[in-house]
Amino acid sequence: MTDSEAPPAKAPEGVSGAPALPQPVLEIASGYAFTGPALDLGALLWDGRCLPDVQIRIPLLMLNRHGLVAGATGTGKTKTLQLVAEQLSAQGVPVFLADVKGDVSGISAPGQENDKVRARAGEVRQEWTPAGFPCEFYALGGMGHGIPVRATITSFGPVLLAKVLQLNQTQEQSLGLIFHYADQKGLELVDLKDLRAVVTFLTSDEGKTELKGIGGLSTATAGVILRSLTAFEAQGMSPFFGEPEFDTSELSRVAGDGRGTVSVLELPAVQDKPQLFSTFLMWLLADLFHDLPEVGDVDKPKLVFFFDEAHLLFNDASKAFLDAITQTVRLIRSKGVGVFFVTQTPKDVPGDVLAQLGNRVQHALRAFTPDDQKALKATVKTFPNSPYDLEEVLTALGTGEAVVTVLSEKGAPTPVAATRLRAPESLMGPVDPAALDRAVRASPLYGRYAEAVDRESAYEKLTARDEAATASSASSAPSTPAPSRGRGRKGDDQDSSVVEQVVGSGVFKSLARSLGTQIGREITRSIFGTARRRR
Repeated sequence: MTDSEAPPAKAPEGVSGAPALPQPVLEIASGYAFTGPALDLGALLWDGRCLPDVQIRIPLLMLNRHGLVAGATGTGKTKTLQLVAEQLSAQGVPVFLADVKGDVSGISAPGQENDKVRARAGEVRQEWTPAGFPCEFYALGGMGHGIPVRATITSFGPVLLAKVLQLNQTQEQSLGLIFHYADQKGLELVDLKDLRAVVTFLTSDEGKTELKGIGGLSTATAGVILRSLTAFEAQGMSPFFGEPEFDTSELSRVAGDGRGTVSVLELPAVQDKPQLFSTFLMWLLADLFHDLPEVGDVDKPKLVFFFDEAHLLFNDASKAFLDAITQTVRLIRSKGVGVFFVTQTPKDVPGDVLAQLGNRVQHALRAFTPDDQKALKATVKTFPNSPYDLEEVLTALGTGEAVVTVLSEKGAPTPVAATRLRAPESLMGPVDPAALDRAVRASPLYGRYAEAVDRESAYEKLTARDEAATASSASSAPSTPAPSRGRGRKGDDQDSSVVEQVVGSGVFKSLARSLGTQIGREITRSIFGTARRRR
């Protein structure tokens, strides 16, 4: 498994103990001997032994160069996320975690010491102290234990929505045309009924002329989109779209004691809807990219975003979708955001994205089937040259062990290191649901996002337009004028009455608001077609 024939060598400064360590071990130790702030992952595994003098670490300033945490189910990926998130928080870096299975909420509470924790801490020379970390808990649309996270249809954009609705490329392009029309006409798409209203209008006799100059919308495509919306609503998805829309700057908050806030998105209530939550995670990331200023290289990240169940994001994704992901990941680094994809094997992540992930923590893989063996070989090829037999090592790793390579402070890959990881200091499991609900309701953000708001938007504007057209048609029928009463200038009274009726009508008010929106605010769309209205 190792180069047992390597000649022994003298331990470098900082690596103590006799007998002398083999040359490959010294090279690994040297590769992780960083001078600046770093996160401690664990101790080196070599030739069946744990070497606590050789500590494996990640430089803090390289956390915005992105990363991958991979491994088979049950190998300890979630605990690795918890371990890294704790240390980031302790060093003042906010963290975002998606909690798919409901077992990450424990990061808010001190851990419980037991024989396993004491044994692991002793093996890796960790000074283990129980500690909880400042957390905010969120839930998509308020489904579950958390502050509701909603997005408007307008800001979610056509590319991400097409992914959620499982539309093909032609249908996605047509959806983009619908969004373009709504943007231009000041028809805000806040929720699903707004989008349905616009699609229905554009396929009506009056609406068909609106898009003729830019391609039009076929009745068949509109029918597919409407049916997809109906199926989507039938699955109970409506609460995820609406207002108040979540402000993603909340994810970059630092607690009063200087520790970074850990934002935990609770997903157990929607874990059977993977396409929805994985695309929503991409919306959060795209919105951050859209809003955050350029900061260049910084001493520590402004935020580290862990993208759990990442393979769900890439499954059946269109080329436009994959291109947008690649560009977002490449460019968001300069805004101080690090992104870690969490999945089972590196092959779950497209090559163009994988090439940008400089930090790697690979837990054990299985090789029970031909497909498993193929995935194992593909994974080994993604690592730098190593003195380990990685195919053997990756199938022999225990729970809480991983193969690591990261970027050094100079940006070069460190040597591959099999590592026994440290134990998290927070609770390794969920907190009590009642305690979780109390924490959610005590948050200053709860009052801001808890109650949904249904204000006037595209649906109401188009409904008012239809009602006005019906009323106009009825009033155009011949009628006997009412006799004039009282004295005064009859013509002036009639003119005044007409003006008052028009100004007071719902159509006029809607039009005035729409014009105000167009004049005072504009929509800018980002890489994914996500948008924010600017005042």
